[in-house]
Amino acid sequence: MKQLLLAIILLSALQLSAQKNKIDNKATEIAVLELHQKKFDWMINKQYDSLQIVLEKELIYVHSNGWIETKAEVIADLKSGKLNYIKVNVTEAKARIYKNTAIVNGKGVFNVMLEGKPVEINLLYTEVYINKKNNWQLASRHANKL
Repeated sequence: MKQLLLAIILLSALQLSAQKNKIDNKATEIAVLELHQKKFDWMINKQYDSLQIVLEKELIYVHSNGWIETKAEVIADLKSGKLNYIKVNVTEAKARIYKNTAIVNGKGVFNVMLEGKPVEINLLYTEVYINKKNNWQLASRHANKL
């Protein structure tokens, strides 16, 4: 009888723990998706200080044309005007949370100025965020044209 009672208590505790993890993951998913959108807003509004915080120091940023940039290059190209984000309309985005890693898969329409020329691109992209000291940072991004 004691073993049955102990088994019931353990199963109940595991179920409560699983429910708490689902709630925590949902809250984290929402926070990461909000940060993901803010990042685009910061790129559009040239908020470099905010970008410095959200872009991980060893970031690899792969554009849909195969152009690969580091964190320093992304910020330098935004500052110089080589690449200007004009408007980003995210049409779909979903985040999956794995401990200290979040993977965002999204679709959107990106309006940019590349070397002074307007470009509108429909993209499918993946972004990988890592959590460092309770701060989510973009560590990797890869985009493909739709």
